[in-house]
Amino acid sequence: MRMRRKRNLEPRMEACGAILVARGKPCKNLKEAAENYRFLIDYSALFGRTAPVELEVGCGNGAFVAELAKRRSGCDFLAVEVCTNVILTAMERVMEEDIPNVKFLNIAAEILPCYIPEGSIDRIYLNFSTPLPEAGREKQRLTSDRFLAIYKKLLKSGGEIIQKTDSEPFFDYSLAKFQENGFAVKDVTRDLHNSPYAAENIVTEYEANFSAKGLPIYRAVAVLE
Repeated sequence: MRMRRKRNLEPRMEACGAILVARGKPCKNLKEAAENYRFLIDYSALFGRTAPVELEVGCGNGAFVAELAKRRSGCDFLAVEVCTNVILTAMERVMEEDIPNVKFLNIAAEILPCYIPEGSIDRIYLNFSTPLPEAGREKQRLTSDRFLAIYKKLLKSGGEIIQKTDSEPFFDYSLAKFQENGFAVKDVTRDLHNSPYAAENIVTEYEANFSAKGLPIYRAVAVLE
């Protein structure tokens, strides 16, 4: 079901302009945009300091990145979400909580190279990405070969991807793709909430609701070798 457009969407988006780095796409063709357009972010100008930069792809309502940024005030965070209705909730959350070290990009992940300098990201978070199990939609999965090629360009040497998902088939697919694309996989758990990694885990409302049904959360770290 299509999400209903939020009331007063455009004025509310404008009110969040101070933390919105990019919106939309520079041209109609995503492939052409990714290859030919560059509006690279100057992190020191954007955040007013020099600090490690981490990226969440598909930030949803912003609950995860907001909590992460508060816990790790020494890092700066970029949060990407293609759906304007959804990213508005995330931005308003960060504005209301006055979190200074989070900025947003309302763009498709395909055009991340337009904005993010190569070799500049310490860590990428993929939290509950849509599994897209249909064979014809494999290229759209955020751990498919084409997206991993993008992440490899953005990550620093030794940088890592942390994935969480509630879909075991998607998790198994992702583990295989990480290894096929030059990542070393570590810290794998098929029951995050009953693992050594639970203590530092940020549990969002979505994750809590899923776990309350007695279903496991899958997590892994993929390190760029």
